[in-house]
Amino acid sequence: MTVSPPPNPPPKTKAPPPKCSSVLITFPIPHVLLVTINRPKQMNALTVAASYELDKLWKWFDEEEELRVGIITGAGTKAFSAGMDLKERENASTSPIGKWKNFYPSTGFAGLTRRTGKKPIIAAINGHAHGGGFEIALNCDLVIASRTADFRLPDVLRGTAAIEGAFPRIVRNFGLQRAMLLALTGYVLSAKEAREWGFVVGVVEGEELLGEAVRLAGVVAGMSPDSVVVSRSGVRQGWEGGSVEDAVRTTAERYAEDLMEGENLKEGLKAFKERRAPRWVPSKL
Repeated sequence: MTVSPPPNPPPKTKAPPPKCSSVLITFPIPHVLLVTINRPKQMNALTVAASYELDKLWKWFDEEEELRVGIITGAGTKAFSAGMDLKERENASTSPIGKWKNFYPSTGFAGLTRRTGKKPIIAAINGHAHGGGFEIALNCDLVIASRTADFRLPDVLRGTAAIEGAFPRIVRNFGLQRAMLLALTGYVLSAKEAREWGFVVGVVEGEELLGEAVRLAGVVAGMSPDSVVVSRSGVRQGWEGGSVEDAVRTTAERYAEDLMEGENLKEGLKAFKERRAPRWVPSKL
């Protein structure tokens, strides 16, 4: 059973979070947003409408200065997310969402699978992460899993395809042969094997999962929010871009001047000199 951390008072945000019908929104510790997909009877599968709601939520998260790290998980113990709602997809040919181009926002399934964004998101995988659920995890910045979690692209068994971000990411994460194994056979990747492949940074008991995710989020949230934004951008540019030089130049051109002239750099150096903990201010990047 996944145990939720004690609730924290909501942060003082510029605007309230967008309304989302399929998720629970909480703030377990300061500066951290926890999003729980709340459709356990449907294995936390998400409708198209839910993806548009989550797209708005993650954009809100990026704009709110008091929030620094996000966590996404699923309700219950069986599934993180089974991906798209297949019943809705079966009926899509007679609805306005029948065309693929109308299916999801530009940020992809759950507003995450093709998200670039600004702030890091941790995936806490509490069970099956299949289809779109696996695609969510593939584009999150850190992944923690329960021992019973697993990952799968079952599309070849359904006549669909993981075209919301999975294919290039599994190649870059795992290499050609492992990517083909996942894409062509519906291979089930256990949490243990996912860690051996370098995809999961930690595997814990189910009841410890959220606590560990919140602990890790707290570590990141305790760093300079400016440095986290820039460091994340630099790593992702290297992962997604064409060359090392392009990745370095893109991040430097976008952030270097503002980072070096920002209040958090001054505070970090001053705190180091005075041998005290830094008192970070909200990022303006």
